[in-house]
Amino acid sequence: MPLKTRYLLQVSMDVEPHKEDLFNEVYEEHVAFLMKVPGVVAVTRLVREPLILAIAGERKEMVAEGEPRYTAIYEIESPDVVVTDAWSEAVEKGRWGAEVRPYTHNRRHVLRKVIEPA
Repeated sequence: MPLKTRYLLQVSMDVEPHKEDLFNEVYEEHVAFLMKVPGVVAVTRLVREPLILAIAGERKEMVAEGEPRYTAIYEIESPDVVVTDAWSEAVEKGRWGAEVRPYTHNRRHVLRKVIEPA
């Protein structure tokens, strides 16, 4: 999938198993609010899967120890997007803050800049 922006905000976390269905339901609402923030271009949600990889002629199971199960990648126009009032308001809208956030852990927020191909 071609990227539309030069900046990606990667938000990853785990959720308590008994809240996983609620987490996925409410995250869709959460994304809808964040997509209305000026400068947010796209959001892609991902879930970690087991990986068996061929390396040096062997098949190896790659264990992602400590890596959160869920990730959302936000394509944003600049790093300034995530410090705007619009962003601050959007992250607190809906059920996310009260019903889901308390059940998340191992949270990671990483900003990445796309490197142009050589």
